[in-house]
Amino acid sequence: MASTILITGASSGLGAEMARQFADRGYDLALAARRTERLTELSAEIRAAHPGRRVAVRALDVTDHAAVFRVFGELRDELGRLDRVVVNAGLGKGARLGTGRFDANLETAMTNAVGALAQTEAAMEVFRAQEAGHLVMVSSMSALRGMPGSMTTYAATKACVAHLAEGLRTELHGTRLQHRIKVTVLYPGYIRSEMNDQVAQRTPLMSSTAKGVRAMVAAIETEVADACVPRWPWAALAPVMRHAPLAVLKRLV
Repeated sequence: MASTILITGASSGLGAEMARQFADRGYDLALAARRTERLTELSAEIRAAHPGRRVAVRALDVTDHAAVFRVFGELRDELGRLDRVVVNAGLGKGARLGTGRFDANLETAMTNAVGALAQTEAAMEVFRAQEAGHLVMVSSMSALRGMPGSMTTYAATKACVAHLAEGLRTELHGTRLQHRIKVTVLYPGYIRSEMNDQVAQRTPLMSSTAKGVRAMVAAIETEVADACVPRWPWAALAPVMRHAPLAVLKRLV
């Protein structure tokens, strides 16, 4: 039986491209997102390219916490098990703190942080019952340091995602499940997607969607604890982002 992978936020961008690339690698897919028409189109595309591939789709808004648990359970039941879960759904909106846009920052926090917590809880319930699984958390290079301006809340939510994963990894260490339940955190740099279309014209560091996701998929397949993706230039920039004086960091971002 083929391995199965559940990807949230799979209707576009990184999630959709991950679905294509994992299908190419022989995986059966569980795809969830708010925009079901796009999921249906993606499912048809993948089935046409890979006849016989199982693709299960569900509508899911990750801020509907009860729905997260229900949908993860339904997808597990439909495919028989979930070998991997990629917590990918997220928002990139935000505003400078104190400028009257708490609504935008709250929406990002509820989706990226609390929504990620719900997905992590649901995935771990499945993995604990199976006594096996691989949890993949999509964080961001912005999680390595507090970011200024409209990035502040987004970066904080992505740091939350990374710490959820690290906490789980620490909990599992030294237990009988340590080698049966794996936890990976991905720190993507600039990879072209709907979320960062506005950045594309301002940085030479932007990777194409296909190239960036290839790096993500390769890191997931090797089950590393964490990875900056694509490795170049982001692995080299990570120490700079973590430790640079504020004046230097502000110029960089």
